[in-house]
Amino acid sequence: MIDKAYVYIVKCSDNTLYTGWTTNIEARIKVHNSGTGAKYTRGRLPVTLVYWEVLDTRSEALSREVVIKKMSKVQKIKLIENHESCDQ
Repeated sequence: MIDKAYVYIVKCSDNTLYTGWTTNIEARIKVHNSGTGAKYTRGRLPVTLVYWEVLDTRSEALSREVVIKKMSKVQKIKLIENHESCDQ
């Protein structure tokens, strides 16, 4: 059983956004930036973590990932901006 799951958005070097989920966010960003992460990010390095949510289960993270992936880029940017304005 995992302790927490994360859904995250990274900003790629071409200013596109990629959404994913993981159980270890620091390790996942390192994997992306090593060029062995998602196929989408491999040609768009480096990536920068710009948003994340902590969820209780993998199932919740997967469901949230689907919701975020369906958002427009404008909606994702608003989500990121609201996240950055919150105390972390």
